[in-house]
Amino acid sequence: MNPVTPNQTTSDALGAAGAPSPTFSPLYQQIKGLITQSLQSGEWKPGEMIPSEVELANRFKVSQGTVRKAIDELAAENLVMRRQGKGTFVSTHHEARAHFRFLRLVPDEGVPHYPESRFIEVKRLRAPAEVARLLDLKSGDAVVYIKRVQSFDNVPTIVEELWLPGVIFKGLTAERLNEYKGPMYGLFESEFGTRMIRAQEKIRAVCAEEGDAALLKVAAGMPLLCAERVSFTYGDKPVELRRGLYLTERHHYQNDLS
Repeated sequence: MNPVTPNQTTSDALGAAGAPSPTFSPLYQQIKGLITQSLQSGEWKPGEMIPSEVELANRFKVSQGTVRKAIDELAAENLVMRRQGKGTFVSTHHEARAHFRFLRLVPDEGVPHYPESRFIEVKRLRAPAEVARLLDLKSGDAVVYIKRVQSFDNVPTIVEELWLPGVIFKGLTAERLNEYKGPMYGLFESEFGTRMIRAQEKIRAVCAEEGDAALLKVAAGMPLLCAERVSFTYGDKPVELRRGLYLTERHHYQNDLS
């Protein structure tokens, strides 16, 4: 094989050798990546306004239209939020609308609202092999395990188990969870610097086992909806495994597809 000359890129050499040509991302995608890096590094904190499109265009030496297209995609992915006449802000889990991004259980009647939580167990343990695999940890690494019951209008409706990487969530205790009154993801964002960006979820129907049936105050064998979710932060890093059992007598699972 001929060596790569100083004026020839590695990609050019690979192309000459018959390998597939490299793919190049559009300029706005590159700007989107740079803005995302600033979000990830904490240059702009959740809830803060980011620089204007003009300022970002000057910073990155591109057109304002290119910046606008990048921000449009970031807004569509809920990483930033536009406010008419005010500017663009870093999205935060403390916003009212963000509370229901990851909570898809909707009442059959009435207005969706956030449930009350009762924590059954909070402890640190070594990650089981399957949990470690899904969180991209080593088997035996420390994780924080949480089990809770969530109720709507005093009716137990959800039993959840969560596993969180122990290194990231060091110091998370039952006392802190009990005293915090906002959404759990808001606590993760504010006190542990971890923002959930997206999630993958698997859903299936199951029958309630005795322990979970008792927590939900239903008969063993009751049909439940089981959802297993892995949530990711910036850089597609998995930072939460959540398994929930949903009682759907008065609620249904709703997802908007587009």
